[in-house]
Amino acid sequence: MVLEFSKKSALKAFIAVLAVLLLVTVVVSPAAAEGQTFTEKFYQNFIEDDRYQYLLTGLQNTLIITFFSLILGLVLGSLIAVVRTVHDMKGKLKLLNLVCCGYLTVIRGTPVLIQLLIIYFVIFASVDIALVPVAIVAFGLNSAAYIAEIIRAGINAVPKGQFEAGSSLGLPFAITMITIILPQAVKNILPALCNEGIVLLKETSVSGYIGLIDLTKGGDIIRSQTYEAFMPYIAVALIYLTVVVILTHFVKKLEVKLNAS
Repeated sequence: MVLEFSKKSALKAFIAVLAVLLLVTVVVSPAAAEGQTFTEKFYQNFIEDDRYQYLLTGLQNTLIITFFSLILGLVLGSLIAVVRTVHDMKGKLKLLNLVCCGYLTVIRGTPVLIQLLIIYFVIFASVDIALVPVAIVAFGLNSAAYIAEIIRAGINAVPKGQFEAGSSLGLPFAITMITIILPQAVKNILPALCNEGIVLLKETSVSGYIGLIDLTKGGDIIRSQTYEAFMPYIAVALIYLTVVVILTHFVKKLEVKLNAS
């Protein structure tokens, strides 16, 4: 009953936000000051010359970058988390742990935009490569630093007795980690990983700095052609808001199922 009420409340809030934004668009938009109707401005910004295609292409690229960056971040972040955990518990892999600590310090201590620019204009400067893979690498490396700490926290949250139980059964440390510890850790950190994916989705909005047409860049291209900033950016904001609300809804459902299990 509580879950049903929360769903209805979230839906009502979302509809209210859309209604307010639409009202602001109609009333405050420069179109009203210029004597143009909302329909005319809408046609000029999105229908004329098929400008809506910029938003569709941008949304597609944004979702592709987010998905594959998250996969890369999960793989690399898991490796980093395991290396740091092994070092903390066994005192081994000192060199690898030092490298991982340096990586985490650099990535978490510098803006993602600077990392994207360095990877494109410095590392891949002499390589003829598509923009989307560059963005995936940049955001994947950035996300890995945060995912690594999330996974590490999940491993540390597993009772130490689970490690001892694996040892008492004669299981090697690696097998204990894979078959006993990580499955329990994943259950604890899954909502946090999903939230990291939502954050990553919004972080990709800086992809336009390397010339990639993401959702934000698509809106900016429309603005540069129509000299109308209000409506394209409102449309971009609404698309981001819609995607984030949908993803957040599924994350909350996942949390409820995990808490019930």
